[in-house]
Formats: sequence, structure tokens, C-alpha cells
Amino acid sequence: MRDHRHAGLPHGNLPLELDAFVGRTAELAELAGALEGGRLVTLTGTGGVGKSRLAARAAARCAPRDGVWRVELAPVRDEEFVDYAVVEALGLTDHTTRLPRETLLAHLAERDLLLVLDGVEHLVDACAALTADLLGRAPGLRILAVGRRPLGVPGERLVPLAPLRPGEAVELLTVRAGQRHLPRGYDAGRDEGGREVRELCRRLDGIPLAIELAAGRLGALSPGQVLRRLDDRFRLLTGGDRTALPRHRTLRTAIGWSHELCTPRERLLWARLSVFAGPFDLEAAEYVCGGEGLAAADVLDVLCALLAQSVLTREETRAGVRYRMLDTVRAYGADWLEATGDAARLRRRHRDWYVGLATWCELEWFSPRQREVAARVDAELPNLRGALEHCLTEPDEAHLGQYLAGALWFHWVGCGRLSEGRRWLEQAVRLDAEGTAGEQPRLKALWVLGHVAILQGDTVPALAALQECREEAERSANPTAVAYAEHRTGCLALVSDDMPRAEALLRSALERYREIGELNSNVLMGQVELAMTRAFQGDLPDAVRLCEDVRRVCEDHGELWARGYALYVLAYAAWSDGDPARARELLADCLNGAHRFRDQLGSVLAVELLALVTLAQGDAAEAAVLQGAAARMWPSVGLPLFGSAHYNAPHELCEAAAREQLGDERYEERVRHGARLGRREAVSRALRRPGVPVSPPVPGGAGRRAAAGARTAKPAAPPTLEGGETAG
Repeated sequence: MRDHRHAGLPHGNLPLELDAFVGRTAELAELAGALEGGRLVTLTGTGGVGKSRLAARAAARCAPRDGVWRVELAPVRDEEFVDYAVVEALGLTDHTTRLPRETLLAHLAERDLLLVLDGVEHLVDACAALTADLLGRAPGLRILAVGRRPLGVPGERLVPLAPLRPGEAVELLTVRAGQRHLPRGYDAGRDEGGREVRELCRRLDGIPLAIELAAGRLGALSPGQVLRRLDDRFRLLTGGDRTALPRHRTLRTAIGWSHELCTPRERLLWARLSVFAGPFDLEAAEYVCGGEGLAAADVLDVLCALLAQSVLTREETRAGVRYRMLDTVRAYGADWLEATGDAARLRRRHRDWYVGLATWCELEWFSPRQREVAARVDAELPNLRGALEHCLTEPDEAHLGQYLAGALWFHWVGCGRLSEGRRWLEQAVRLDAEGTAGEQPRLKALWVLGHVAILQGDTVPALAALQECREEAERSANPTAVAYAEHRTGCLALVSDDMPRAEALLRSALERYREIGELNSNVLMGQVELAMTRAFQGDLPDAVRLCEDVRRVCEDHGELWARGYALYVLAYAAWSDGDPARARELLADCLNGAHRFRDQLGSVLAVELLALVTLAQGDAAEAAVLQGAAARMWPSVGLPLFGSAHYNAPHELCEAAAREQLGDERYEERVRHGARLGRREAVSRALRRPGVPVSPPVPGGAGRRAAAGARTAKPAAPPTLEGGETAG
């Protein structure tokens, strides 16, 4: 692969190595050669043989222009979510009705990129179909698949990974055990202890995970003691015939041996922790796993013991310290949990914790902890999905599934996961519709579903969900649900350019919110949307008044997401009044915030308006670059400028004036230059202040007249204003 590191583009999301990489020189060279010569390489081998580590090491040595991106598929249980997992790993956002496969194809079509699909064995059919489709339509893409089985796709190059050679196995054991567990100056090649270490590694068949587990026991036992205990475990599992040790059972044997060496409380916690679908924190472990034989106060000590034995790993994340179980280790614990007869109770406790977490996060979204909430939900997504799946598949739990799907509205809308959110919401509202009709959880799921569908530009299902919500809310006398249904219907009218109707609905909804004492990010967004109706109808002072009020409330409460959209409207008003310097200041604040949240919609709206401001400050060429950058961003958000003549007017004004100043050929060349910028580069470019204006600013009045003249026929309903992506 070509080395493009000088280009300054992001290298992807490969994790940093936290400990020494031992051995595998020949295998690393073989895998690197396969990646050079083939577009699809599959690294296969038994569980625990070190496939993921070797794949990451080999991938890190590659330097494709657009980076190396790893997709962890072990937490994915449903084949339908394979595409979503790849979209998420690539950091993509798509608010449209496009399937995630279409989003991937559009993103990868012209990129030089290595995609690592790690853990494909339980999703072979889905991964094979995805791989064939992507490779067939993205010529610059290469894929490294990692799993226990090949994909069976034409052109696939297989690289089987064998266990470690004897010398490498001994080196791994001594390195991992380290000076804490082995005497200073210890040489595995000379003394009696060295003979025992070599025999131990031979009996573990050189499988790295088994060796890692053995190293974890050397703090309490000598190599000889470990070897003797392992010998007992092997006899038990093979009927005493040592020659009948099949390699595919070695890992489970090693895990079973490690399990037997645990204390009863350690075994109990191991089994209970298997209920987590992904990384978890201490508080979750204490709540879910504490009680009935293991006090919550004792969970930390037992967890630390499992950590020391390599049953768990510890990782630092933006959401704080978290713990993870390797999938094979988790599966072993899950078998034991089922055998205890306690699995159903533990799954309920897991559900309760994550329903409570979602409740807390929804409340804290409207607070100074908004970015913390975004990071927390992002980290907890595998477990939240597990809780949703439990609620939506267990009898008599439809209301909890509806509650959880609705409570996560800020994640579906604010974190760019509209497609996934819609899938959960549609499942939730279909489930036991008669039994839960009129209940608050179902009503909330309905208006959130309507909101998501509006953001995707899917008008008919949006109207159906909102109408059903309102009718059921009125029958059950639920004023909160009536207010939200009315608000979202007003959003649809806004982006459909029906300003009088949008204004009437939004004013009515805001009045209802005041009557019931509702104040949160949704309510503030309703006021921002009302301000847009006023601005589009020519009443800029009223729009400014409304958004200044939103800004004040946001700053009082530490709310950042809705504040960004209020700044956008204020910047629009400043530009319209002929004050591009003030507009740029507001938009820089807006764009900085949106970018930190990774809010695609907020970012692209700000870049679009900054193009016009840049033109007004005398740099037509740079304005064209920003228009090109925005054009590249829109497909992952939805219909450009919502298909709205009102939102599109500044864009048309900017294009017409820039073309006039630059000429068609120069304008198109600068637009193409902007379209080559990635999102981070585009944001950085947009935030760079231009130099001294070289031509007079566009007068505000002229801007408003040109914008008014640019308004044409109404398009189909596109996404609304709120659809940002947050990932703290």
C-alpha cells in the first residue's frame, strides 16, 4: 500500500498497543504480503490464537490515504446490525432514509482505505455479502477479515494463524508474568523452573490467550504448581488419555482450568458479568451482580481479582474506566450462569440498570453534563441495545421497551443514529399496541418516531405516527404528548416551507409546554424553529428576540446543543442586517460547538452560511471552496438545505455572486477543491478568518431581496433543524 501519511489525514481508529508485541515475525510478514497483493484477506485461526492482535499490528503498518478502520463485530448479535456497526466505526452520520449499505457505498466509493472486520465467525453470511458488495463498488478499498472461518468470497486470500512456536510461547509467558511473578534474572532456557515453563507452554499448545491466563496465575502459584493443576484439568476433560488433546478444545480447557482455580465468589461474579454485552463500569457491575451470595460492597475486590487473572481487561475511555470480558471468556461464564438458574434474574437486573441509566441521561442532557451524557451513551450502546432487545422480546415488557426507545430520543436525534433509532422505535410501537395504547411510554415512542421520520424526510410515516400520538393523547387526556405531537407537526411544516402553518403549530405547542411547566432541549428547539419561521417571513427582530431568549436559558442551564442552533439563527439575522463580521463570530461559536459534538447537521448549516459571510467579506474564491465542502457533507445528513427554498436562498445568492466574480470555470474549480476536503478539514477551513476584504460586503437589504427572489416551489419534506450528531 502507498504511504500517504504526509497528507495529514486521520489514520483511522486502530487501538494503541498497551503491552509488548511478542514474536510472530514470520506471520506478520506473511499477512503484510497478503495485504499488499490482495483486496480481501481473511486471517483465520482458533479462538484465543491471537488473530485480533496480529491483524491490528499488520494493519498499523499499512498507510492507505484514508486510514485504517477497525470494526469490532463480537458485540453484534443480529446480522441486520453488521452494516450499522461499520457505519458507526467509520464515524459516519446519515439522517436520510438511505440504508446503511448505501451510506457505506457512497462514503467508500473514491477512498483508499483498509477496513478491518474483527470477529466475523458468527456473522459470516452477512459479512460475506457486505464484503462482496463493498469491494465490487469501491476500487480503493481493501478488507482484512478476522475470524475462525473464511468468508467464502471470490478473490479471498486466506492466512491461517497457527499457535505460537515454543520459543515465542515461553517468551510471551515470561514477558506477561514479568518481574512481579518470576525471580529477577530468571532464564526459562536453563533452570528447572524454565523446564516447567516450557512444558506448561507446550501443554497449552502455544495459544496466546491460554498463556495469558496461565501468566495471571503465576502471582499465586509456581510454574510447577500451575503445570500440575493444569494436568489434572486435562485428564478430567479427556478421560485420562493425554494423547487425545484436540487443539480446538485447548482454549476452553485453559479457561475451565482458570475458572476452577477461582474462588467461589470469583466464579459467581464471572458468571454474572457475562450478562453485559459490552464494556461496563464498576457501578453497573455492583448493581447488576451484587446480592444473593455476593454483597455489592464486595464486588470491587472480587472484580480486581478477576482483573489480575486476565479474566477481565481494564480500559480508559472518554466515559471513564471500564472493564471488558473477552468474548470467549464471556461465553464460558454465560454457560455457567445458565447452569445456576439465575440468568433470567440477572438479565432483568441488567435491564433495570440500563433503563435507569437512560432515564438519568435524558434528564442530564439538559444540563452542563451534556457532553458527558453523549460520551456515556456512546460507550454504553452495546448494553443499551441488549436491554432494548430484552424488553422487546420478553412477554409483558412492551411498555419498558417503548419507554427505553423513547427515552433515548436525544441519542437517536442528537448523536446521528436516526436509522437505528427508527428501527427500535418502530418495533416498540408495533409491540402490544392495544395493550399499551394511550400509555405515556407508547405515546412518547410515537412522537419520537415521528420526529426521526421527519429528520429522514419520510413524510407519510411521520404524519401517521404524529397523528396517532395526538389522537391517543387526546383520548387519554395526556397534555404532554399532545404538545410534543403538535410541536413535531410544526417542524414538518417548517421544512416544507409552510411558514404560516408552522408558526401557528409551534406557537401553540410552546404555549402548551408553558402550561404544563415543560422546559428542556426539545422545548428550546421549538422556540428556535419558531424564530426561523419569523426570520423567513421577514420579521428579523422577533427572530432575534426569540433566539436571544433561548441563548440565555441555555447558558443558565449549561445546554450546548440547542444553543448552537440559536446562534445559527442569530448569525442569519446578522448577515441579513449587513453585519458579516458579527455573523462570522456567531457562526464560529456555532460551528465549534457542533464540531465538538460531531453534529453533522449543525456543522453543515454553519459552513453553508459561512460561505455567504466569506463572500460578503470579500473572498469569493474561499466562499466557493466552502460551498464545495458543504456539498460533500450534505449527503450524510439528508436533502441539501432540506429542499427548502427558504433555507436554500442564501446558498443561491452566494453561488450567483461568486460565479459573477470568479467566472464559471474558476468557481467550479474552487467548488471541486472544497468537495475534496474531509469534515475536519472543512471545519478547520471554515473557522479560519479571512484577510482584509478585497471587495465591498454584500448589503443586508440586497441580501434579503435576492434571498426572497430565490424562493421557488415547495419541495418534498426533508429533515428538520435538530438532527445533529453528538459523540462527546
